[in-house]
Amino acid sequence: MSKIYELVSEFKAKYPDTVAWRLKKHAAVVDHYINPDEKVLYAFCGQKNDNWADVFSSAVIVLTNKRLLIGQKRVVWGSFYTQITPDMYNDMQIYRGLVFGRITIDTIKERVVLTNLSKHSLDEIETAISEFMMKEKKKYKGHEKA
Repeated sequence: MSKIYELVSEFKAKYPDTVAWRLKKHAAVVDHYINPDEKVLYAFCGQKNDNWADVFSSAVIVLTNKRLLIGQKRVVWGSFYTQITPDMYNDMQIYRGLVFGRITIDTIKERVVLTNLSKHSLDEIETAISEFMMKEKKKYKGHEKA
């Protein structure tokens, strides 16, 4: 069993209201793209879409010591993979609804929307992503001045 799947399973057990399934398959997509020098820091699951009613876009989101990875295994064949590096990260928006929450990650090229997250999980996810991105963005800003 992969470390990513273990972390996502722990997240899902801690926040069972989060809508996501086929976690092992989605975790395998991200496992394929983890580089040997990367360390997994945090992992969670949710829906990668901008419509709370669409519950068929489950994904696994993994924060490593270098980037944020999102993996989705399609039902029949193929997969989707997205990565967000700290230099592409702009900001993040959190929406907390009555039951579910939504996180929108704004990058230079696109907006990544993660929906149907347990509203209780939002603080933990926000802290993990924002602390990592702010720390890493400082490294990139140092290179711009040189």
